[in-house]
Amino acid sequence: MKTLIVSIFLIYSTTIMSKDLEKATLGGGCFWCTEAVYLELKGIKEVKPGYSGGHVKNPSYKEVCAETTGHAEVVQITFDPEIVSYSQILEVFFITHDPTSLNRQGNDVGTQYRSAIFYHSEEQKAVAEKVIQLFEEEKVYDKQIVSEVTEFDKFYVADDYHLDYYNRNKTQGYCQFIITPKLDKFRKVFKDQLKK
Repeated sequence: MKTLIVSIFLIYSTTIMSKDLEKATLGGGCFWCTEAVYLELKGIKEVKPGYSGGHVKNPSYKEVCAETTGHAEVVQITFDPEIVSYSQILEVFFITHDPTSLNRQGNDVGTQYRSAIFYHSEEQKAVAEKVIQLFEEEKVYDKQIVSEVTEFDKFYVADDYHLDYYNRNKTQGYCQFIITPKLDKFRKVFKDQLKK
């Protein structure tokens, strides 16, 4: 794993760094989980849960859960590339969900829970493909990564009650049994990259 982290850092150090904030749009299962993780990562300025990858404008949560929109639950992350690189964001992405499960994360089943990277530039696409290749070469998982790498089109923000869901609902069952263990793992692996 140490070799993988060094390789991912090298991807970061060879890309041109921008002084402007950038966006990343990722689907790693339930957006409550993914949002909770990225809110704690250094260099992240904003995390919004929502929907991408489908064909319906302004979908509701109910429509997305009914699998009639083609959308995935995603988070759109605004980050400072001088503090955290896109490749580091993807490393967190791959370590904090199962990218080998097609259309599911644990008990959350359906196309809305698919593993997806919606790239915002050709550079992001190249980095995503390289990170996937490194994870495959290092045999981090027993099965093949099935995360889709698709060009970003539209993002529709979720209803307000989804925003910062974990921090507002820590005693709720799903938060206690699904999100808290995921956060504990994230904090342990990425302890040097957490916000103070």
